[in-house]
Amino acid sequence: MDEKISGRYLVINPNTNRLTTERLQEVLQPKLPQNAALVFATATFGASYIACEASHAVAAHACIGAWADHLHQNNEPLKGVLIGCFGDPGLFALREMSDCPVTGLAEASFIQAAVHGPFSIVTGGERWKPMLERLAVNLGYGQHLRHIETVIPSGAELQANPKMAIECLQAACQKASVSGVKSIVLGGAGLAGYAAQIQSLVALPIIDSATAGLEVLLHQQAPPTDVKVNRSFANWAGMPEAIQALTAQ
Repeated sequence: MDEKISGRYLVINPNTNRLTTERLQEVLQPKLPQNAALVFATATFGASYIACEASHAVAAHACIGAWADHLHQNNEPLKGVLIGCFGDPGLFALREMSDCPVTGLAEASFIQAAVHGPFSIVTGGERWKPMLERLAVNLGYGQHLRHIETVIPSGAELQANPKMAIECLQAACQKASVSGVKSIVLGGAGLAGYAAQIQSLVALPIIDSATAGLEVLLHQQAPPTDVKVNRSFANWAGMPEAIQALTAQ
């Protein structure tokens, strides 16, 4: 990492599972430049593990809430925001609302994988496949994504059982090594750190989505936030104080 990078970066876990936040902290903190700081936040409502359209929609709200709470409680500006979920709930909304760069584990992984060429995804939870296909298209990587291999255990279950996870993910990566693919994205906050453990067992480069998220954020490789955009909002009712305060500005 570039030691010239400095400032505070917010990592939001849109799941309510604090163990996932701890996993992200454990993997990302040692990779941080000396003059930079990571602040971690966990969603206060929603699903303990995002695994369907409904939980993803709620997580977007929770993600915005965590970001707003942080700004409401802290005066020091942020240099960037990382959505710590491979599915990036709230990405486009936060990018519209924030004055600093915003990216998510999926977008960051796509950015790094596309450098190699076409890529596959390995992740936990079968319902994620159509959701990630749609996200890849929306982010402009639909033509790069060639295959998605979902495993039966969820990311949370894989996080909780490292031995099972390594065996399961190795087999999935082998299946994801389809013709023409140049790299494999191992996607999920709960899978952070596993790419390094199985890389020697798989021929193609494996991209850790959490590490990709940090690297892309620190080096500002994600699409920039347009600070000139008119951040005016319709009148909202019944919103938490932190969100209401920000949208009223």
